[in-house]
Amino acid sequence: MEGEKVVSEERKERRFSRTWLIVGLIIVLLFVYQIPMPYYYSQPGDAVGLNEFITVEDGIGEEGEFYLTTIRQSQANLILYAWSFLSPYRVLTPEEAVRMEGETDDDYHNRQLQAMHQSQDAAQVAAYEAAGAEVHENGILVTQFVDGMGAKEVLESGDIITAVDGENIGNITELNESLEEKEAEQFAQLSVNREGNALELDVEMVEFPEAMHHADEPTVGLGIEFPVNQREFDPEVNVETGDIGGPSAGLMFSLEIYNQLTEEDLTYGLDIAGTGSIDEEGNVGRIGGVGQKVVAADNADIDVFFAPQDTDLGDTSDYEMAVEAAEDIDTPMTIVPVLELQDAVDYLENDV
Repeated sequence: MEGEKVVSEERKERRFSRTWLIVGLIIVLLFVYQIPMPYYYSQPGDAVGLNEFITVEDGIGEEGEFYLTTIRQSQANLILYAWSFLSPYRVLTPEEAVRMEGETDDDYHNRQLQAMHQSQDAAQVAAYEAAGAEVHENGILVTQFVDGMGAKEVLESGDIITAVDGENIGNITELNESLEEKEAEQFAQLSVNREGNALELDVEMVEFPEAMHHADEPTVGLGIEFPVNQREFDPEVNVETGDIGGPSAGLMFSLEIYNQLTEEDLTYGLDIAGTGSIDEEGNVGRIGGVGQKVVAADNADIDVFFAPQDTDLGDTSDYEMAVEAAEDIDTPMTIVPVLELQDAVDYLENDV
């Protein structure tokens, strides 16, 4: 009996020791997980079908589907830092290459969402122009302001700017063009619609803070941050992408909208993904993380993947990097180079 009692006590001690060992390991892992590092960690995300997020009034249906591709990104910790060395598609990027000086996580997230909204707007215009549908320009919606600049003293969030110095303007490009000859301490006379009331307001041009300079020399402006083009599309279009940020889905937005506007279904029953920013003229620009997006598309069994062939920012295009990734993971997916929206449309009409 005494021997059995000793054995029982030893078992209890071993269980007690194992329990505290496990608790200790959990505490250490939680501690390590909480230690931030000066990097952002990213890995392949998802391929997200666009048909349920984009709706054109009386739009034509699809047999297949267009997809945007995403990257999962977060602040790196010691665990993610170590994890990144196990695959070339798990990437560490220095913090300063992701966030601007003085920018918080919330600021960065907001900037990415604004970039997505601007991408959607450009994508809609490019698609409607390509499809021969109507776009009406109604001015620029004021949303946020830069501290210490002229707009914050005179304008209000929700104002719609319709003219500068007596010249009608319809969009952000025209607003910038109307201001480009002005210098610091000069004024711009803005015609503004404020809750249905027409106002004429003088706003001083002020030099942007150093952190916001986009050139070697100081630039001046009104100090409107994240303006939004006020446009009406005929037929109406609605785009809802939730919390996805960044400009890289522009091409795929345009293809989905164009496909709903036109009678012929460009998908031909295929699942089609891709990446690339887009401007209002339909030009497709390069983005980051194309290799990771190829992996995300392959994981979703995508048939065709469009990649920008633009080399303006380097000798190697996104298309070439996409082909390299596709060969590395041995995917049957077809990688197609594009420089503009029409390249993708032509491929789907003639080569699928």
